[in-house]
Amino acid sequence: MAFDPDDRPRPKVLITIEQIALDPLSIEDLAARIAACRDEITRCEAAIEKKRATRDAAAAFFKT
Repeated sequence: MAFDPDDRPRPKVLITIEQIALDPLSIEDLAARIAACRDEITRCEAAIEKKRATRDAAAAFFKT
């Protein structure tokens, strides 16, 4: 039986944000943390859209 690279176990993906004590943070620090989280969300959403476009293009190619 041939080796299929898709059969390899996938590495565990970090899906949690580091939880730190928020009480000692200033309003500015909290706002900066929120901005960083929003930036990461935007980056993740862009990666999802890119992957979907690639998947959809491959599906369209192999349908024809």
